[in-house]
Amino acid sequence: MKSLWNDAEARRYPGELGQRVYTSRLLGREPALVLHGGGNTSVKVKEKNLLGEVEEILYVKGSGWDLATIEAAGFAPVRMPRLLQLAALPNLSDPEMVNELKTQTTRASAPTPSVETLLHALLPYKYVDHTHADAVVTITNTPQGRQRIEDLYGDRLVIIPYVMPGFDLAKLCTQQFPAQAGPQTAGMVLMNHGIFSFGETAQEAYERMIAFVSLAEDYLANHQVWNFSHPQPKPPSADSAPILAQLRADLSRAAGFPMILQQDAGARCLAFAQRQDLAQIAQQGPATPDHVLRTKRLPLLGRDAAQYVQDYQTYFQTHNLGDKTPLDPAPRVILDPELGLCSAGKSVKDAAMVGDIYRQTMDIIERATNLEAYQALSAAEIFAVEYWDLEQAKLQKTGSVPPFQGEVVLITGAASGIGKACAEVFLQQGAAVVGLDLQPGIEDLYQRPDYLGIVCDLTDPTALQAALKQSICRFGGLDMLVLNAGIFPPSRPISDLGAGEWQKTMAINLDANLTLLRDCYPYLKLAPRGGRVAVIGSKNVPAPGPGLAAYSASKAALNQLIRVAALEWASQGIRLNTLHPNGVFDTGFWNEEVIQARASHYGLTVEQYKTNNLLKVEVTSQDVAKLAAALCSPLFAKTTGAQIPVDGGNDRVV
Repeated sequence: MKSLWNDAEARRYPGELGQRVYTSRLLGREPALVLHGGGNTSVKVKEKNLLGEVEEILYVKGSGWDLATIEAAGFAPVRMPRLLQLAALPNLSDPEMVNELKTQTTRASAPTPSVETLLHALLPYKYVDHTHADAVVTITNTPQGRQRIEDLYGDRLVIIPYVMPGFDLAKLCTQQFPAQAGPQTAGMVLMNHGIFSFGETAQEAYERMIAFVSLAEDYLANHQVWNFSHPQPKPPSADSAPILAQLRADLSRAAGFPMILQQDAGARCLAFAQRQDLAQIAQQGPATPDHVLRTKRLPLLGRDAAQYVQDYQTYFQTHNLGDKTPLDPAPRVILDPELGLCSAGKSVKDAAMVGDIYRQTMDIIERATNLEAYQALSAAEIFAVEYWDLEQAKLQKTGSVPPFQGEVVLITGAASGIGKACAEVFLQQGAAVVGLDLQPGIEDLYQRPDYLGIVCDLTDPTALQAALKQSICRFGGLDMLVLNAGIFPPSRPISDLGAGEWQKTMAINLDANLTLLRDCYPYLKLAPRGGRVAVIGSKNVPAPGPGLAAYSASKAALNQLIRVAALEWASQGIRLNTLHPNGVFDTGFWNEEVIQARASHYGLTVEQYKTNNLLKVEVTSQDVAKLAAALCSPLFAKTTGAQIPVDGGNDRVV
């Protein structure tokens, strides 16, 4: 492992807290040290309060902050004298401890201090760094782990046996650290948990961390287990989309809410999932106990979610010695020889974190196995973290959940106009969004993990099937479909309407939607909350205009298709509803020339034409998009086959 310290860069972070921020970010840049909020750091300073009194303050990483991006505001300033008093108590529950820590911060807006705050306070060093370094965790998760650590570091590191983080760990360190520490002490190892480094400067603590971890990496390399080759795996399932969608439906049913399911069928994950000893090495437990909060204790091997639920319920009943509230029993990690690694979560972010953590865990498991044997903490010890009082308290908090959290929507024509507005609204409401469009810009419309843009010709059935498969492999399933894409041919009388223009309009506005509906049906019927289809129709269905025969006929035919689908698919819990907008002038259908021509046709000004309805309002893309999302929400859970105007009131319809 290489040091990332840079003198010029470091000068941009002045002061003791600034230096703390800088080296914390250096640690956070390296996934082999910390991952997704793991690890914590601190610095002890003296500063004046408003009364001019000098106080000893511990700045410690706050809950919810990630070391890779932490700022000064992410460190909680806590009064040191109070921390030392708390550490001297004979016992203290973790909820009581957290309450005391929060009341002793000097800034009301500060985040909740780390649960390891007392431990940082007790360590007699200015700067304290704590990581979950892969190499160190690998060594400690073996039967002879402690002896190996002693041989590797000698008296430079104090070794503390595993105790659950919080007050108990702080008390244990109070007893054992002074007995082991000496002038040469520069760090500490918590077995099965991680490593600490100390320093009088931020650079010293950071450089020591890098040196200690490098020693562990070299140790594993010398034992020929740091880098190792994997056998060539058998190829993945040729068409995994139906398998993934069914698996996602089973997981969501077990969890009681929709889940995102992401697949990694790369050679690395397939090779691990196809190991002959997988049932032994992958059923030990997580690499570090805090991972259980993301991954659960064990992965599901294969696809029998029902059996996993039974096993999890037995695990809960065996270890629940109090009045714990059971968590959902659905697995978060799935290892399957045909699928590779699948990771599940309430959101795309959660599922991605699970995947990142378990890919790292695979390396730790295999290295420890090759070194000696992988040995995780006991089920009882992992249960204690999974059902920690602090985690249980979070279950009692009621927070707003995005309406489409864990759900997936596919939107056609999403690069502009109504489709783009729909993508924006569904993302805002928590859905994972797949956008299809001919325009190349669809791929980069949003730079975020819960969006997938695919360039696709909707009139090409093969391209549609490929796009749908890509969507399922990315997010696990499909819950909602917004049929928006279409063309608006030039105005011309029927006497001048050519067969080519007619056929093209029908191919895009009607035929492509039939193909997409047919291909999406197997996935929509697996949607945990029932499949939903929102169709962007047109006011030309109930009120056609002269010169628009091809467009009006194609939209009317689509409208009839949706009505039939509503009749046929209701038994599968799939509901389909149509919106009929007035002219939406902020879309690609309209430009100034077309708007002027249509206004002139009716003898109106442009402004009059845009608001030519009973309410004298202009309908925008956002108006339509918000109603499309509403049609997919529980608000319309008992509505199917409906046709809803979004036209400001049309006297030819009303």
